[in-house]
Amino acid sequence: MEQLRKSDYDFDLPKELIAQTPLTDRAASRLLVLHRQTGEYEHKTFRNIKDYLQPGDCLVLNNTKVIPARLMGVKADTGAVIEVLLLKRKSDDVWETLVKPGKKARPGAVISFGDGLINGTVLEIGEEGNRLIRFSYEGIWEEALDRLGEMPLPPYITQKLEDKNRYQTVYAKYEGSAAAPTAGLHFTNELLQELEDSGIVLAYVTLHVGLGTFRPVKTENLLEHHMHSESYEITEEAAEKINHAKQTGHRVICVGTTSCRTIESAADGNGLLRACHGDTDIFIYPGYRFQILDALITNFHLPESTLIMLVSALAGREQVLAAYQEAVKERYRFFSFGDAMLII
Repeated sequence: MEQLRKSDYDFDLPKELIAQTPLTDRAASRLLVLHRQTGEYEHKTFRNIKDYLQPGDCLVLNNTKVIPARLMGVKADTGAVIEVLLLKRKSDDVWETLVKPGKKARPGAVISFGDGLINGTVLEIGEEGNRLIRFSYEGIWEEALDRLGEMPLPPYITQKLEDKNRYQTVYAKYEGSAAAPTAGLHFTNELLQELEDSGIVLAYVTLHVGLGTFRPVKTENLLEHHMHSESYEITEEAAEKINHAKQTGHRVICVGTTSCRTIESAADGNGLLRACHGDTDIFIYPGYRFQILDALITNFHLPESTLIMLVSALAGREQVLAAYQEAVKERYRFFSFGDAMLII
């Protein structure tokens, strides 16, 4: 039985290995290939990914687009500085948010952004302290947000991002994420075209990445951890492509843990996928039996995070931690702007 204690997913990571900036060339990242049956590693460049894919394999990519979800404002009556992170759109102008400092954002509080270009009124305090805020603004919401909002980079990235597009995948399409599906950041349009030309099938699903990405596991017993729900959509076209790969004996390879969580949430119990949309709070950890996914492209994740637990469900905790140790030894770059791993 695999371990279900948070502390069993800890590892030592030298701070200097946390990537602060993206590489100029997306596909020049390094790629650690882990063969889960044998435990063997290969050290490659991300461009080599095509050497591990075969015609008929289906690559599943999350085409969500990150919104500039971090807003810095002031409390209208006191001028106190307040940071708001947009997590999930509840209705047209009402968002679930993460507010710092929360104690200044009681129901009824008004927060002003950009000298009133956007104003937010706190409606209620939800589960785990999240605030529901109704926004009012001049003109079009997306334009106002684009002017005032900042990319919500994870807290371990301390350098300013020069180009906003480097925290988007090249295939980002539908706005709604508070964080990027970072495994996809390694792909270029040229590489995707090359894969398609060689017979690899590309299926796009959407999962808007929310609070789960920012929230650490606080309970030592994994079974007590509550995942925050995120909205997703799988189109008929994507479901057909993925099901065809399964039915014809080809592999379904997810690009990132978000694509993995999306298709596993919508599996029908018979190893097939249905077109659908909804919310998922699926938490994948060792002991989970994958219904659709056969292989995974992913970045290197934070110690004790739900993401390293998901990867361990696929490849085994000891094998994953050994691979991470190898990555540290070989000076791989970690986390959002870091290098990639292919688990086959």
